[in-house]
Amino acid sequence: MNSAVIILNWNGVEMMRRFLPSVVEHSPEADVIVADNGSTDDSLSMLERVFPTVKTIALDKNYGFAEGYNRAIKQVEGKYEYVVLLNSDVEVTEDWLSPLVAFMDEHPDCAACQPKLLAYHDKQMFEYAGAAGGFVDKFGYPYCRGRIFSTVEKDEGQYDKTLEIHWATGACMMVRMKDYLDYGGLDGRFFAHNEEIDLCWRLRILGKKIYCVTDSKVYHVGGGTLPQGNPRKTHLNFRNNLTMLFKNLPEKDLKKVMRARYWLDRVAMLQSLAKGNIADVKAIMKARKDFEEWKADFEKDRADIQLKRKLHGSQDLTNKSILWQYFALGKKKFSEIFA
Repeated sequence: MNSAVIILNWNGVEMMRRFLPSVVEHSPEADVIVADNGSTDDSLSMLERVFPTVKTIALDKNYGFAEGYNRAIKQVEGKYEYVVLLNSDVEVTEDWLSPLVAFMDEHPDCAACQPKLLAYHDKQMFEYAGAAGGFVDKFGYPYCRGRIFSTVEKDEGQYDKTLEIHWATGACMMVRMKDYLDYGGLDGRFFAHNEEIDLCWRLRILGKKIYCVTDSKVYHVGGGTLPQGNPRKTHLNFRNNLTMLFKNLPEKDLKKVMRARYWLDRVAMLQSLAKGNIADVKAIMKARKDFEEWKADFEKDRADIQLKRKLHGSQDLTNKSILWQYFALGKKKFSEIFA
């Protein structure tokens, strides 16, 4: 087999009982592997009893999403051409894998791709975490075809075109193993959130391409570990997003984007304060403080990335502000902003 599906698990025994059957049934052409991130429930014993065909990798502690996948992939290095990073709360569909493999086979410059991501609880709707492929606006805010901020669209085939994108969702991302390992994998320091965007951006800077292959679709629950509105999630999103920008922005854009984000993050704090959400205000403040404290640790990463840059600087980000389009102009859908 030239591909593997790797599911990172941490105390998710019930999630695996619910969703692993679809992965096993509909992925006959791949090895299904569960990488256990030091669970304290009976995940591993349940897998041995109920899913004997599923391979397991037992990590000694919870390394988080990013480093957990790095360690799991390192253990199967050289065995597969492609690996799928799949969340434990994803239901896959019949023949979901073959369009992804076929596309990667036909496009050697493609380092990673994703299927169309729909909502498990309302299968006519896109899912927040990746929808039909992700992009990043001029100030570093991620958005998707089918989801901008909290507005999630109904899937009516409007984004069924296979398209080159900025980033593929970590909920279900197929990556070429050689590229993953050669280009450093996920940044384990991020722990979770924005790590797949950072990886895809680095791959693009170094001359690779990322796609959404809409012939494939899966259904994602989302928010299984840290739901929207959780202060820990807010902290990780803001800290990691700033770090990602610092690592990857071309020199000509770094200062002006960081200056804009200084003020935009304060606007975000004021909005949270107006809603009485003091926990999020503190989370954003802490995120900015933590970013400033560890920024020096990423100086070498930044220098290496920029030295090897092949992507033209104007292609790093979308030349629009999603905040302006969404809040000032009232354009809530990708198709309204990008006709």
